[in-house]
Order: sequence, then structure tokens, then C-alpha cells
Amino acid sequence: MQQAARSDRPSGRVTTTRIVPCLATALLLALTAIPAAAETLVVTAERMLDVREGRLVSPAVLVVTDGVIESVNPSSPPGDAEVVDLGDRTLLPGLIDMHSHLTLDFFTGDDWTTATVKQTAPDWALMGAKFAAETLGTGFTTARDLGAFPGFPDVALMRAIDGGYVPGPDIWPAGHAISITGGHCDQTGFAPGIMELGPKQGVADGVDEVIKAVRYQAKHGVRVIKVCATGGVFSFSQSAPVGAQQYSAAELEAIVEEARKLGLKVAAHAHGTEGIIAAVRAGVDSIEHGSILDEEAIGLMKERGTFLVPQAYINENTLPPETPQATRDKEEYLRPLVRRSFTMAFEEGVNMAFGSDSGVFAHGEVGREFGALVRMGLPEDHVLRMATVYAAELLGVDDRGELAAGKRADIVAVDGDPLADITVMESVPFVMKRGAVVKRP
Repeated sequence: MQQAARSDRPSGRVTTTRIVPCLATALLLALTAIPAAAETLVVTAERMLDVREGRLVSPAVLVVTDGVIESVNPSSPPGDAEVVDLGDRTLLPGLIDMHSHLTLDFFTGDDWTTATVKQTAPDWALMGAKFAAETLGTGFTTARDLGAFPGFPDVALMRAIDGGYVPGPDIWPAGHAISITGGHCDQTGFAPGIMELGPKQGVADGVDEVIKAVRYQAKHGVRVIKVCATGGVFSFSQSAPVGAQQYSAAELEAIVEEARKLGLKVAAHAHGTEGIIAAVRAGVDSIEHGSILDEEAIGLMKERGTFLVPQAYINENTLPPETPQATRDKEEYLRPLVRRSFTMAFEEGVNMAFGSDSGVFAHGEVGREFGALVRMGLPEDHVLRMATVYAAELLGVDDRGELAAGKRADIVAVDGDPLADITVMESVPFVMKRGAVVKRP
């Protein structure tokens, strides 16, 4: 988010330790990283993290066959397999980001306020190929993409990654976020007649329209529905406070019910207390941001098992000087409330999963969310579970999130001990996705 942070982003030069954002090179990496059938690798390191127990296990020997962890610390590893020896490092499961925007670049480029009328879905999909490669290089092998600009560039990116055309994490795309007309997830701030959107682009009012909007997203391949239940920071609608509820209870219930029929979970952008409570009562699976929680909201989330997906790193950053003053005012208003809400949620045992909101800051900086969460007062082991087993639970999958036999071979390695120094998560020298080594020291 900070202008100065741009110098920390990947330079695009070909090295042995950085995923290259160049599309042609990314394609080559994707094709060559696919393991041959029945290929067996043995990945070794000084130690690995048992994320469920929050403890280190030493040594670490993982036998990987056909993209799956076949065994952990076997008594006799296969002698004819290729060995990937990572030395004095710590192995962890591939990381999961439950709130990203892989086809967007809000604040690290120029003219972000007018991008939607200057660019098209192919632009965003191609940018997404670069950002997805950067994200994979930070150790995130799975990501929910919670809202893209019109045209389903996030779905296209998911298909390109699944097809092996470009490298990136497994993506759960939301397509177009569902929003009231003029709401946080509408394209606001333009003159009448410009970017006037409807249910196909997620802008829907009333029960009939929100049902149509959900069905249209599902028709075009989304894997999760996102609804904007309240106002937000980075939108231009100034007629209501940042946390004001934007959908009625009936509309929220219709969105959740229709998504359930289609086998989709629902993530709700919600800052304000009333909107959070309404979304939880409607049955959403996760509250994104959750900036202004109170005892009633927390009690309902615990009762319903609703996850909180907080963002801490963006709460520490300073917006660029060209940011509109109204946006700056909203962020400053929320800043102290966010810290209070996160502390309450953790202390009361609310389910929590990791979400960075990348795209609002540089995609290559996703790992900085770990340290920001710890600075908010969350323990290191809890934060690491948020990005692994807890995130997998929210996704509704049991094939990833820990280093165990039968799980996908999504494996990362870091220097040092993340339980003692969480900042080691900011630089990941080794990444394996589904048995394919995509980055190594």
C-alpha cells in the first residue's frame, strides 16, 4: 500500500529463487513443473511443523508420489527416489490465503481509481498471471479470490492455472461480488451512464435480483460467493458510514439459500456491527474484515461456527498521498476498532482463517500478514493454523493444510523457526505444489 514498498516487489529478473512474473517464462515453468506419472521424491529438512499441535518435529522426511504425501518419517525411505535436501530449514504445509484479489492491483499502480473504465477483463487476467506467480512464490499454494472486476478474469486465471498454462495457487474465485446499486462492491464515482452494472456483474437489488446474481456467478464457474453486506473503505459512495449495513436480512438470506442450493459457500464483506450480525444470522460462512465486532456479534459467530477472516497488515499501512481524503478518513476511523475486534474475537474463541486482501498492497508481500497478526496479539502457532488447517476447514476441503500421509504434497520451507520468529514467513525459499517443485534455494 505504501509507495515506498514498491521497491520490495519482485524485479522480474530471472533468478533461481524467485518466481518470474514474465508470462512466457511463467508458462515454461508451469509446463516443466508438472511431475511425471508415478514420480517419487523424498523431501528432507532439519525439522517440520506439526501445525495442529504447534510443535516442531525433527528430523523431517516426506515421501511424495504422484503429488501426494505418501509417508512421513518412514523407517526406510525409497532408496531410488530423487532427494530434495533442504538442510537446516523448517517444512510447513503449503499456505492458504482466504482473501486475495489476484487479478487486481489497487494501490501499487497508476490511475487505480479509473482502472475499470480503462482496462478490460483480458488485461486483468494477464496481470493476474503475474500476480498469481508472485503469490505462489511466497508459499501460498491455495487462495480464495474474493472479487474481480467485470468479465470473470479470476475464473479465467483459475482455468489457466489448472490447465498448466501459468503457475499459481489453486484458486477459489468469487467472480463478481454481490452488491447493492451504489454499494461498496459496485463501481462508483463515475458520471451517470458509465459503468452502470446489473445482476450479471453482481450489482443487484431485491430478492429476485440477488438470486439471479448468484445464479449467474455459478453459471460461469465461481467456487465461492462474495456479498458486500456493509460499506467499505476503498469505494466512493460517501452517503453512509463505512460500516453501514447495505443489504436487508431478506436479501442476505436469499443469497445464502441460493448459494447453498448450488453447493457454494458465502463470504461476507462486513465492517459494521449491524451488517455483521445480519450476515451471520443469514448463514454466511465467513465474515471478511469484521472491523467493528461486539459481544452479540461474537456470540452469534461462535454459535453458528462462522469464521472471521481478518486483515492486519493493511491496518498498519499508510495510504498513498493521492488517495481521496474521504477514503483516508474511513481507514483512520477503523484503525483502532480493528485491533479491539481482533483481540475480542481471539480471546472468545471465534473461528479464524488467514486472509491478506492482497491487491490492496503488493502481491509479493502477502507473508507480511503473519507478523502483523502477531503484532495484533495473536500467538504464532494460532496464526500458522489460520493459514493451514483452519483455512482448509473454511474452504471445506480435507486434502491439504498439514504435512500428513494422504494429503496433497503442497510443501514450503522457511529458514529458522516460525514459532520463535514469525517474520521468517516473509521469505519462503522453497515451494512445492502438488508434488512439483516450483521454487527452490
